Amino acid sequence: MARAWLALLLLASFLATARCATVSYDDRALLVDGERRIILSGSIHYPRSTPEMWPDLIQKAKEGGLNTIETYVFWNGHEPRPREYNFEGNYDIIRFFKEIQNAGLYAILRIGPYICGEWNYGGLPAWLRDIPDMQFRLHNEPFEHEMEIFTTLIVNKMKEANLFAEQGGPIILTQIENEYGNVQSQLPDKESASKYIHWCADMANKQNVGVPWIMCQQSDDVPPNVINTCNGFYCHEFRPNSTNMPKIWTENWTGWFKAWDKPDYHRPAEDVAYAVAMFFQNRGSVQNYYMYHGGTNFGRTSGGPYITTSYDYDAPLDEYGNINQPKYGHLKELHGVLYSMEKHLVYGQPSETIIDDKVKATKYTLDDGTAACFISNSHTDKDVDVTFEGSVYNVPAWSVSVLPDCKTVAYNTAKIKTQTSVIVKKEVAEKKGLKWCWMPEFLKPSLTDEHGSFKSNDLLEQIVTAADESDYLWYKTSLLHGAQEKFTLHVNTTGHELYAFVNGQLVGYQHSVNGPYIFQFQAPVTLKRGKNYISLLSAAVGLKNYGPSFELMPVGIVGGPVKLVGADGTTIDISHNTWTYKTGLFGERRQVHLDMPGLNWGINRTVPINRPFTWYKATFQAPPGTEPVVVDLAGLNKGVAYVNGNNLGRYWPSYVAGDMDGCHRCDYRGEYKTWGNEEKCLTGCGEIGQRWYHVPRSFLRPAGEPSTVVLFEEAGGDPSGVGFRTVAVGKVCASAGRGDGAVELRCEHGRTISSVDVASVGAVKGRCGAYEGGCASKAARDALAAACVGKESCAVRYTDAFDDTDGCEAAGVLTVQATC
Repeated sequence: MARAWLALLLLASFLATARCATVSYDDRALLVDGERRIILSGSIHYPRSTPEMWPDLIQKAKEGGLNTIETYVFWNGHEPRPREYNFEGNYDIIRFFKEIQNAGLYAILRIGPYICGEWNYGGLPAWLRDIPDMQFRLHNEPFEHEMEIFTTLIVNKMKEANLFAEQGGPIILTQIENEYGNVQSQLPDKESASKYIHWCADMANKQNVGVPWIMCQQSDDVPPNVINTCNGFYCHEFRPNSTNMPKIWTENWTGWFKAWDKPDYHRPAEDVAYAVAMFFQNRGSVQNYYMYHGGTNFGRTSGGPYITTSYDYDAPLDEYGNINQPKYGHLKELHGVLYSMEKHLVYGQPSETIIDDKVKATKYTLDDGTAACFISNSHTDKDVDVTFEGSVYNVPAWSVSVLPDCKTVAYNTAKIKTQTSVIVKKEVAEKKGLKWCWMPEFLKPSLTDEHGSFKSNDLLEQIVTAADESDYLWYKTSLLHGAQEKFTLHVNTTGHELYAFVNGQLVGYQHSVNGPYIFQFQAPVTLKRGKNYISLLSAAVGLKNYGPSFELMPVGIVGGPVKLVGADGTTIDISHNTWTYKTGLFGERRQVHLDMPGLNWGINRTVPINRPFTWYKATFQAPPGTEPVVVDLAGLNKGVAYVNGNNLGRYWPSYVAGDMDGCHRCDYRGEYKTWGNEEKCLTGCGEIGQRWYHVPRSFLRPAGEPSTVVLFEEAGGDPSGVGFRTVAVGKVCASAGRGDGAVELRCEHGRTISSVDVASVGAVKGRCGAYEGGCASKAARDALAAACVGKESCAVRYTDAFDDTDGCEAAGVLTVQATC
């Protein structure tokens, strides 16, 4: 491995000193100053973390063996209203790219500006819908005009900051549009679609950025002046549209996003490594992990609909920035080996030896006669012994062996040698619970039709009407009735939630299932004699971000009908009454979350629970130390959480993840899928969809100063169980056999190993934190305790003495578990 790490150091040195580079490409690779390079990249989205987190995330990516960082650009975050721009805080894209440059890494700029990304509305601003004759992502002047203005704005900002490679900056690739090929054939006007995608390429190339432009998932109708690239769990079989273009994998999905009703997806480290090795075995040269750090959908940025606030993605760095082991370490080892083979991979002559339809060896040979090799076994159910160039190699099922010298296996994707870390939420102060005060959401103006922004005799679509300024839109009307009478209120809505008030009283609430987002609300109501008021509050839970014509998927009570049905079947259709509209809640407009003076918090009043439309407030001290902080919101129903005025995102702990077959099976062997009931390696079935919410350290007040948490509880919950925790490595585990080197253990954030809990030789069952079986080795435990306890990291090599297990017959593999 020394050769691999020397290659890493040399590469880092090259990047740190790179200036004013020219970037081009041929059929094998990107060329930086005329030299072919392999690119190992990872996606880190700047708005899904904070500027204070960026240096640490980027440094960890570099230490994990990446040489490039990739990110989308988030149009609706940067331009929330026409020509009102936001490049502050976690939208300070220039600062983010400067951090990449300071770390000595390359960068890939994916402008889009449609991005998907499970981001609200796919990154497109909702105000585009207000422009006459606007058609998203088709050949029309209104959309192309706005898209070009924003693209040019971003390009010019990058140029002004000297961030493109030819200016001495880190950016070596730029992307226009995103996954258009996935939907192009399904769009209603295919001629317009084709003209649009070619216009995109022409517009992009006119920007003169000095580096190549790429388009991902554009396998058909590819414009001639861009490189088409691949997204997916596996891209080794992908071929670019032209024979003079390199093979680029823009999104290697390291896991999957999470919805409120779904369990957590986990893609095994062995499978991610297998996919990467297969890609480079098959002439790949640019590979990006989507995501390397997923992060958090702060505020109202999550899309879907029904995408959670957490965007952890089971990435090598977890939502909070902790190292996700073993995925991080297993891939880091692979990166080191690949860098040691770089010249062979991009300059060597490839040749293949086919063993059977799922097993092959690939050899890359340089002119000097040296070579590097891969042996892959794509069988899902059997290991194979492969005879290759006079030697026999055992290759486990669904794995790739990498031989930098074509003689010795330096790495196998199925054999994990790095530690496994179990992340835990640790108790901090405030053990007696937070002291809450509260105030009701001021609903009175919303419970009649006398106050609003405008009136219409139609039930309007929510995105267009509210311009995505809030999740909430009020539909309010009134009607005269001759006598007191009972009815059933029927409301047809496209969701996502509906609260109904009649004469000032909440009569019911309903949300759609995650899927069609269309439901019929029904509730018994009583009309009084005279004037009756009906107020309907429609709430969105993230706007759709993907699919053909996704922007036209309606939200709200568009069209209705809304009607009152009497016991005798008499129907009063009020769909075309005069409806008064108002966007948002009073508390949003009043900015209650900022806790400004003059708010009437009920300091000494009994704190209500299970009361809808209630604001809660408490103060707390920031947990000491540097470990990430989360807030536990179990017991609440649905709403929004704020800390010191910072929007943590939507919460919905009353939504429980359903049971899926994938929670009951996990095997790294075989294709990883997230559809068709073929999911595997899921966790969290039957548990709260999301219980813990990230509170970045930069959101907290300094030690000794109280921080404030404000909750808007929309549906009615109990805040008494809310509390803050730190996120830390609890248990660390590792295994090593004879000849595998040392067992290495490491804690994080300055924590030290407090105990060695397991030191067993032979086969053990279970997983880290819950091992069973094996033969306890006192000698191994004593050696580990002496070397590790009280230290942040340690390494102990397997010795013969460890096989003394008091008569228990086992040998060959040492398994260790310790507590941080």
